[in-house]
Amino acid sequence: MRIRVDASTWGKGVLGPRVVADSNYLTPSGAQKLRDELARLLTVERPRVVTEVADAAAQGDRSENAEYIYGKKRLREIDRRVRFLTKRLEAAVVVKPGENATDEVRFGATVEVAFEDGETKTYVLVGPDESEPGRGLVSFQSPLGRALMKKRVGDIVTVHRPAGAVEVEIIAISY
Repeated sequence: MRIRVDASTWGKGVLGPRVVADSNYLTPSGAQKLRDELARLLTVERPRVVTEVADAAAQGDRSENAEYIYGKKRLREIDRRVRFLTKRLEAAVVVKPGENATDEVRFGATVEVAFEDGETKTYVLVGPDESEPGRGLVSFQSPLGRALMKKRVGDIVTVHRPAGAVEVEIIAISY
């Protein structure tokens, strides 16, 4: 579970900060991708960098040793990423596409849309951690994802994006 502290209640005589749980929705493949990255960092990357830092430290003066300084920096980056991935996986809610299949667009749906200019594209609504717009994986929290959620085939929705609003029609929904 991910915890967010609301600063408005901090230090005002309440029993503690107000806690808000944020779920991290993932598809099974997205959760596996995060698990694989975490395992690679813990079993391959970190041990390799620890060995490099130990070898650099054995060379003597650490204050001017670029390999040692860079290695320590890389270890901090790896540890930061490990903490992030661990927290995201703890808060993860794995939703199997089609588990809640309906005729509406839901998390995990594959949606084919037609733009105003007649161009059609297919998108899969996924969690923010697995979003790759270039491959058609769009976060359900993105402007396009929010506009498509709970809509049906034939609906025309307006997507408010930084480049301006655009209308898209939902052609097909599958899970």
